[in-house]
Amino acid sequence: MEPDEVRGGRHDYDAGSLSENDAGSDPFLQFHRWLEGALATNAPEPYAMALASSDAAGRPSARIVLLRGYDARGFSFFTNYESRKGRELGARADAAALFFWAALQRQIRIEGAVERLEAAESDAYFASRPRGHRLSAWASPQSAEIGNRETLETRMREMEKRFEGAEIPRPPNWGGFRLVPRRFEFWQGRPNRVHDRILFERVQDGWRRARLAP
Repeated sequence: MEPDEVRGGRHDYDAGSLSENDAGSDPFLQFHRWLEGALATNAPEPYAMALASSDAAGRPSARIVLLRGYDARGFSFFTNYESRKGRELGARADAAALFFWAALQRQIRIEGAVERLEAAESDAYFASRPRGHRLSAWASPQSAEIGNRETLETRMREMEKRFEGAEIPRPPNWGGFRLVPRRFEFWQGRPNRVHDRILFERVQDGWRRARLAP
């Protein structure tokens, strides 16, 4: 069976609007405003973003990761460098991210280059994680095939014993990436599918802003 939206297209968007004046001239500031709006309305998983990467042959893949920090340099997230996304980002240092807050009828697309965070930044974030999360970073060979669930549970017990009573250092194959934007698109749903789409593209002296047709 098809959901109602697919069968009839009856859902409409009327939660807000986005003008050029609203968007301003700084896409990082506009991102901050919309993220704060998602937090203020208790949107589920406001930091979740779909991250798309591609392998050396250009084949794409996507998954949900959590935004762990952002500033004028870009948007940071963490992973196992030997996972599928880690390997893909190592092979082709380009990615795209998508934030979608359904209740606000908003999405933000971000595209740009990807760079590894400095070791000190990864160390600081790793040290802030719950102990169980740090143990699992050692226990899980992320994206590798394993025989069964018991394999992971055994590895977790082994790591608990290994680091019992001790600090857990960051694994050498685990750390952060930063997505450095060259393009933002802010999308606000509007009635009759006449949505607002405001584009920012990096240019030599800052950002170029334009409106896109929905």
